[in-house]
Amino acid sequence: MKAVHFGAGNIGRGFVGLILHNAGYEVVFADVNAELIDSLASTPSYRVHEVGASSKSWMVDNYRALNSATHEADVVAEIASADIVTTAVGPNILRFVAPLIARAINARDASLKPLAVMACENAINATDLLKQEIVAGLDDAALASLDARAVFANTAVDRIVPGQAADAGLDVTVEDFFEWAIESGPFGDELPQIAEAHFVDDLAPYIERKLFTVNTGHATTAYFGFLEGAATLADAMRSSEVFARVAAVLDETKTLLIAKYDFDPELQEAYVQKNLTRFANPFLPDTPARVGRQPVRKLGRHERFIGPAAELAERGIVPEALLGAIGAALRFDLPEDAQSVELKELLATSTAEDATSRLTGLDAAHPLYAHVVRVVERVQKSQP
Repeated sequence: MKAVHFGAGNIGRGFVGLILHNAGYEVVFADVNAELIDSLASTPSYRVHEVGASSKSWMVDNYRALNSATHEADVVAEIASADIVTTAVGPNILRFVAPLIARAINARDASLKPLAVMACENAINATDLLKQEIVAGLDDAALASLDARAVFANTAVDRIVPGQAADAGLDVTVEDFFEWAIESGPFGDELPQIAEAHFVDDLAPYIERKLFTVNTGHATTAYFGFLEGAATLADAMRSSEVFARVAAVLDETKTLLIAKYDFDPELQEAYVQKNLTRFANPFLPDTPARVGRQPVRKLGRHERFIGPAAELAERGIVPEALLGAIGAALRFDLPEDAQSVELKELLATSTAEDATSRLTGLDAAHPLYAHVVRVVERVQKSQP
């Protein structure tokens, strides 16, 4: 069995690549980072170190590595004969890998089982986005027989992979918890062989549970920790004030998830407590600066803050804790992060109403809009 994975970074090597390797696949890593690809291509194995309440080290071998910028034809050929193609490149990069996947589907031998295409990104229904881009590059023959050539399944992925030590090389340190949920419907009775993945009938609850608990809580920890000058997220969670703010945010998102998906309240509370423990993991040297990067994206309409806050407001609940987290995100001032600079400039040159509309995509009539405007106004007044 063979899987091609786009994105040979820490998540690619320490999560998706590891799980595919453990499932028995030869993994072909594809990336545009020439130095990284050359290092992988010249090294027979690397290790993934799981740290937390339990620790374990895995050796990953039986892989190859290709530069998807300079060896496009080779990458296309590998995908054309693969069982699975996955991505962990970021939602905005999917449009750049889609043409290679499309070319591979065009060339795929009709005798092969359909290629399983799965985008493993921190975004809702990322595979649907990838499929739209792929379909645009298919020829008439491939379009007419697409169901026989490829299966597209959305996924929800969850593993904290912090910034790595400068001398780590190809080895990756990750937390000891992970979840990879994959919608089963598109595959019918032919599920891919991935033992550590979890195939589910309805992926939406898993995607939003992860996004509105893990991503929301992780970012909340980062932004309040940044304001407190915490060196790591674990340090931030040792602050009683930061801990209380993160817990309050997750209590609000828990309320939404229970109402929306009928989750068992006790199970969802246990999931919240598990994640509070994850954020405080002292073995993960992640920093508020790294986790807080790209605040403009994270303040988007369907992202980790505005998404759940808007739905709570639509249900008549004022999400005070989430509004506080939004305020902390607006104060994220990291000169080396382009979006942080962009955010600071926007707040300095726009009205609160204009900044709210541009950042959040909320309509002025939305029940959350006025609350966010007031948060923006307070942040603007506090700026020097």
